[in-house]
Amino acid sequence: MHERKTYFQQLDYTLLFLLFLLMCISLLSIYSAAMAGQYNIDPSFFVKRQVIWFLIGTFLMVAAMLLDYDLFKNFTIPLYVVGLLLLIGVHFFGVERNGSQRWLGIGNNLFQPSEFVKIFLVLALAHLLFLITKDHRDRTLKEDLVVVAKVLAVGLPPFALILVQPDLGTALVIASIMGTMLLMAGVSWKIFAALGTGITFFLGTLVWLHNNYYEFFTNNIIRPHQLSRIYGWIDPESDPGGMGYQLLNAMQGIGSGQLYGKGFADGVLSKSGAVPEIHTDFIFTVIGEEFGFLGATILIVIYFLLFYRMIIIAFSCNNIYGSYLVAGVIGLLVFQIFQNIGMTIGLMPITGLALPFISYGGSALLTNMIAIGLVLNVNIRTRHYMFSSDETA
Repeated sequence: MHERKTYFQQLDYTLLFLLFLLMCISLLSIYSAAMAGQYNIDPSFFVKRQVIWFLIGTFLMVAAMLLDYDLFKNFTIPLYVVGLLLLIGVHFFGVERNGSQRWLGIGNNLFQPSEFVKIFLVLALAHLLFLITKDHRDRTLKEDLVVVAKVLAVGLPPFALILVQPDLGTALVIASIMGTMLLMAGVSWKIFAALGTGITFFLGTLVWLHNNYYEFFTNNIIRPHQLSRIYGWIDPESDPGGMGYQLLNAMQGIGSGQLYGKGFADGVLSKSGAVPEIHTDFIFTVIGEEFGFLGATILIVIYFLLFYRMIIIAFSCNNIYGSYLVAGVIGLLVFQIFQNIGMTIGLMPITGLALPFISYGGSALLTNMIAIGLVLNVNIRTRHYMFSSDETA
């Protein structure tokens, strides 16, 4: 026996409230960041555009929420193919900026196909895992290896196409989505240990090639500007005016905020123009400097509560396909947040990943709003039982 509730009763209002808080933090931070000397424009310019993106994103979120998520199975293959074609199109016709070719142009506007490919991949892997695991709860190690092989067969093509743009950050998000969904599928820990060992060996090989065959390494494996980012991350003090410039100023700004921050729009480093891309990739610097450790902690707690709600939705769903969808969204968002905040405080190398729901931008924000729509979709179609039954097992 289960309770029948309307869509409005089933909506996770806690999740929506947390999203609203992130929107407010985003608009305040972008307004403050727009005062930086590197822009010389009306601070409300970026805010107005971000409001438009939020409105469009809300519309897409509602659209993703209203269509029964079981119907997404019918569009899995077409969307996946479209995503791959867009990534191939970027390779041949893409717009290059800052050494990376990630965008396609439509008139005077640019969009980043790899952002939408994240959603397409979540749908594809959720459908795949649903088909190959729905009747196999207790699998052998050999069967788990087959599951991993099939997931890699679907996930590696977009991973490789994004990696060669080059866009390491987004490629790692793709890897995070695959890993999280395999974890949700209950794949043996032995396979994860083997994958971890393989990744460690691969990274060790890269270091060995760098140390012994530097010219081959820089010509065939990693571009000089990418390598400079790694140098700037490992030892920013060695070149404070070059490779380490952005990271050192970002950390100095965040550290100067101390406990309570300098106050809204009163950040010194944030306004000086010393931190490039401060309204996008490095917007956490604004939050750390102007709202201090307390403000940064509040933001991180909001993120934790957001994921807590998603985890509850994933495990309470009585449709394994819905659980996989939510797990994919968690994998999509968690790594981006960890990477973005980590790179501003020196824990991670600098990549071009935006801070979800906070950084200025269109493609990334729309993707994340659609992702939240998928989570809400799963929640409103989850039946909640008054008494336990075999159907909930």
